[in-house]
Amino acid sequence: MKVENGLMARSPYRCAWSGDDPLMIAYHDEEWGAPEHDDNRLFEMLTLEGAQAGLSWRTILHKRENYRKAFAGFDPRKVARFGEKDEARLMADAGIVRNKLKIAATIQNAKMVLKAQKEFGSFDAYIWSFVGGAPIKNKIASLRDVPAKTAISDAMSKALLKRGFKFVGSTICYAFMQATGMVNDHEEKCFARKRR
Repeated sequence: MKVENGLMARSPYRCAWSGDDPLMIAYHDEEWGAPEHDDNRLFEMLTLEGAQAGLSWRTILHKRENYRKAFAGFDPRKVARFGEKDEARLMADAGIVRNKLKIAATIQNAKMVLKAQKEFGSFDAYIWSFVGGAPIKNKIASLRDVPAKTAISDAMSKALLKRGFKFVGSTICYAFMQATGMVNDHEEKCFARKRR
């Protein structure tokens, strides 16, 4: 509790997963579940959700600034031009997850984002088409109500894989949908739910 004007003020209720890590709290409060339509940010979140596979989100979040530097601010035009020297540089970068498959997937996915931009006008237009262009608001009473994947994330995963994207299984796609506000999975009593 905080003290304001001599009175005890309750902290707002947050989804339980945000914990007590300041970076996780800021991410929960300001980003998670907020509709994102910037192509570079969408590419960033797709990359980070893929990087998380087998790890905790907290680990990835604490490496995000390193990822931004390592992957040219997640500009897909720049990342798509990465070659063998870049891959070697990235494999030597302790600031990111040094996994050869995940690094190669990020470069491949940048190329696929560019193809989607050419075909649909933007990656945003393509990826948001899976939810009809508007966020889905799920009824979430507690963390145990949050699905790991859905029929929509299954369809997205299948479509992305068919297009040549990598590290886009259904669970990764669903986490991406949550992160970018395509679905709002904030608990019903969470203060951030109403702001999305």
